[in-house]
Amino acid sequence: MNHVARPAPPIARPIPLHCLPLTDATVLELYEHVFAPWVKMLGLREFTVSPGVVSAVLPQNDALKFSSGAVCGQAIMAAIDTVVSLSMATTGRAPKGTVYQHTHFLRPAVNDDFYVRAEVLRFGKASAFAETRVSFASTGELVAHASLEFAF
Repeated sequence: MNHVARPAPPIARPIPLHCLPLTDATVLELYEHVFAPWVKMLGLREFTVSPGVVSAVLPQNDALKFSSGAVCGQAIMAAIDTVVSLSMATTGRAPKGTVYQHTHFLRPAVNDDFYVRAEVLRFGKASAFAETRVSFASTGELVAHASLEFAF
């Protein structure tokens, strides 16, 4: 048998603990450190942080749209997961990752920026639960709603 040498898996970079609990002052540093380049390409901006709550703006971006002009649901779900991940870091503990995400899309995401607001409903010992609302930035009309669970 021929065995092919495989490269060693990348070494995980630890979360910068000085960023925890997450605040307005540390959110950009943690965001830049933790998330993959393709997540950063979503262009999330205008982060605001308070205990258990993080919000951000997902700007219009033609690269995220279908030919119909609507933003792809996968991009919206990635924005939701990203903002919720940050809301989980508003305690002194670093979350391990998403366990569950259920998203309802209520209308096509077209012709506007989007306000993404995640609120942790319950911090538990091993997991936490959150809900996220995605709305049109100009009108506040609800575009999507998600429920998530994170592991600690």
